[in-house]
Amino acid sequence: MINNVPWLTTIVFFPILAGLMIPILSSDGNKIIRWYTLGICLLEFSLITYVFYCHFQIDSQSLQLLETFSWIDSIHFRWALGIDGLSMGLILLTGFVTTLATLGAWPITPNTRLFYFLMLVMYSGQIGVFVSRDILLFFLVWELELIPVYLLLSLWGGKKRLYSATKFVLYTAGGSIFLLLAALTMSFSGSDVPSFDIQDSIDKSYPVSLEILIYIGFLVAYVVKLPIIPFHTWLPDTHGEAHYSTCMLLAGVLLKMGGYGLIRINLELLTHAHFFLGSGLMLFGAIQIAYASFISMSQRNLKKRIAYSSISHMGFVTIGIGSLTDSGIDGAMLQMISHGLSGAALFFLAGTCYDRTRTYLLDQLGGVATTLPKLFTMFSIFSLASLALPGMSGFVSELLVFIGVSTAEQYSFPFKIVITLVGAINPARDEDEGKDIAENKKKSFVSSTSPRDKSSFF
Repeated sequence: MINNVPWLTTIVFFPILAGLMIPILSSDGNKIIRWYTLGICLLEFSLITYVFYCHFQIDSQSLQLLETFSWIDSIHFRWALGIDGLSMGLILLTGFVTTLATLGAWPITPNTRLFYFLMLVMYSGQIGVFVSRDILLFFLVWELELIPVYLLLSLWGGKKRLYSATKFVLYTAGGSIFLLLAALTMSFSGSDVPSFDIQDSIDKSYPVSLEILIYIGFLVAYVVKLPIIPFHTWLPDTHGEAHYSTCMLLAGVLLKMGGYGLIRINLELLTHAHFFLGSGLMLFGAIQIAYASFISMSQRNLKKRIAYSSISHMGFVTIGIGSLTDSGIDGAMLQMISHGLSGAALFFLAGTCYDRTRTYLLDQLGGVATTLPKLFTMFSIFSLASLALPGMSGFVSELLVFIGVSTAEQYSFPFKIVITLVGAINPARDEDEGKDIAENKKKSFVSSTSPRDKSSFF
């Protein structure tokens, strides 16, 4: 009986349905709302973990836990869900990061009900992206992120929150238009019967020029989310103005949606176009690493420095996917999970530091090693993880990407050398990540013992 439970549908709908209960909760000091949301996130993460250990076969490369329900028969639009190794890892990442972000939102007091409801809506939307097996459904849950992120930015951000929120919407909505056009073109081409099912699209063939156009249509949406230069400018502005719990969701999960879509749709369904355009992805990924690394070193705002670091790290994802090798793609997948953990943790710790110092400016954050030793230690550990220190996941993922580049048979040796040398710039930048934090020793800070702070120390 338990094998017939629609586990994926339950995982997708549980957060948003639980969020609908928030308006009827007592607002006594906002404590009940906070603990309720944290409990929902922990319960959802526990459910995801249970499904992973009890119903997911790690050694199987096929789709698992398939669920299909017809919606619009005329265009074969269905509620189609399924998972494999790629999506399962990102679902677990989403559960962990969202739970941590809920703790990060603990100090928020205005409009607490709406804030936590929007977080739960994002939770459902992000998981929906990673389990969708229908292209139109993929587009719908992809867009489900738009409204919650806009409200989280515009209502709980800094002085320029409306500007950054509007910029985010313009970039992502503009990219989504191309995604929808590409999805419609793919579904109504290559066969007599239109179908949005991803599995059906694998067997389709397209004229070369049409396949490239479809590929570019999807790619435009992904390069905004990854983000690839020059479509990256929304990210530093957004991270600079958003509450750090929102930054955790953006860096930890939202950016990974672009890399996931690039693998799931462009690589799997549009293989010939990907082979043709893979070198371009690698080149843009290398530029992304170099540019973001140098810009990151000049940032005096801690959150913006971490934001540019995220752009640089996602460059390895772009290079790995473009390498067209098993090692490169495996490295890109691992890099998404590795950066999702380290990036979210760095924003969490930066926000914890802000709650004590009331500043993100590095020039004013000296002496943390003396006054907040536990916080400094945790920040140093995750900075080393971001550095890709040997023994940590970032090292393994970047090493796999480099191996993938060096073994790619379709690229010339000089091209491989250039990509590898440019990619090596990233660790040099990361080494400077937290150097400025321990210079000034004249500042004192206020301690805190909220559940959020205890989690950061223990």
